[in-house]
Amino acid sequence: MRVVFVHGACVRDGSWWWHRTAELLQERGVPSVAPALPSCGEAGLPGGVGGPGLPEDVAAVRQVLQDSDEPTVVVAHSYGGIITAEAAAGIGSVRHLLLVSSYLPEVGQSLSEFGDGSPAPFLDIDPDAGTFGVRPEQLVDTFLQDCDPEVQAQAADHLARQSVQVTGQPVGAAAWQQLPSTYLVCAQDRGTPPWLQREFARRAGNVVELDAGHHPFLSQPAAVRDLLLSL
Repeated sequence: MRVVFVHGACVRDGSWWWHRTAELLQERGVPSVAPALPSCGEAGLPGGVGGPGLPEDVAAVRQVLQDSDEPTVVVAHSYGGIITAEAAAGIGSVRHLLLVSSYLPEVGQSLSEFGDGSPAPFLDIDPDAGTFGVRPEQLVDTFLQDCDPEVQAQAADHLARQSVQVTGQPVGAAAWQQLPSTYLVCAQDRGTPPWLQREFARRAGNVVELDAGHHPFLSQPAAVRDLLLSL
């Protein structure tokens, strides 16, 4: 099997965010890849007004999924669940979806429909540039409070401004309706509230809960590895 990791919003360098879990998987002979997301400025194109949005992210992930016939588990984190809902649809090699603190949209839903209409306090929105990002001073306390100091120190270098377009663009498919799926609820998550995760988890086939923050693949990589190997 292989694993395809789809990272969340407002970050870049997916291989860094997933590296602790990816290294443990590689030790067990399981390769992995983390596609670059164009809306985060990872395709050589600037995000923002008129820049890449959700359709380009979907196309980038879908291309990676189509590159191999090897049985594949897709791990979607946070906003990555929006992308994966469409990108994994109809791909025969995808055997399972692992949704980590992830949004789980129905067909026609967009990221903005899961909020209360006001921006989260940890986000900085620039309407003129058409981008949004995580406020660096709130990064650790909101998303990485249970990670070790080394990870906390490095994470700010892997933040990205992202096209705000992705928040309003609806998905055209809901792969989790056709594929076996497991939802990993992160009970100490300060970014995506656990109560909201549990609401999404009702849509998944299986539910696992971990006493972790928003990035368990960095704070508890062995637990995430073991869960993946059990799927």
